[in-house]
Amino acid sequence: MRTEMSALIIVDLQNDFLPGGALPVPRGDEVIPLANKLQRRFELVLATQDWHPPDHGSFAANHPGKNPGDRIMLDGIEQILWPVHCVQNTHGAEFAPSFDTSRIAQVFHKGLDPRIDSYSTFFDNAHRRETGLAAYLKERSIKDIYLLGLALDYCVKYSALDARQLGLNTRVILDGCRGIGLEPNDVDRALDEMKRVGAILLESCELL
Repeated sequence: MRTEMSALIIVDLQNDFLPGGALPVPRGDEVIPLANKLQRRFELVLATQDWHPPDHGSFAANHPGKNPGDRIMLDGIEQILWPVHCVQNTHGAEFAPSFDTSRIAQVFHKGLDPRIDSYSTFFDNAHRRETGLAAYLKERSIKDIYLLGLALDYCVKYSALDARQLGLNTRVILDGCRGIGLEPNDVDRALDEMKRVGAILLESCELL
């Protein structure tokens, strides 16, 4: 079905985003068996990790009097405040124990700069800093990517939008994603936004 090499990019399957974690995505753990199974269908598997310093500006705890869900201006752009999550070298930032990482060729870290958040696997939220993923794909002449992971309405969505802006053929494996749904209709809005830019939304059965 695929002639040129394509990459499977698995987004943020980390302890803090799973039930019981600091910023749990509802039913986020359900995507892990599928992520493990799909890896065998791809020659190249990549993964990302949210990798925040403890003083990250997106953490409500770093702004006295603020709570998760509040919005502030952070270094010139609007920022939703989150619970402290995925702090570098902590258990919460580690990949889920049941996630098979043996076939992952490279892991890309995002959210390292305390002054700006980074939902996308390619750039920070102001496109000031790259994660290195775009260059990695370009060096290998990879134009086709498949995304799955957490959370559909944040990191997966922004990754898909950036991928399309980079000219990549972008497919999002919907049953391999779960959304946070901070606001009603966030997930539906995310699906519409991704479709609008030309990302293809599919189910894993179309690959298996």
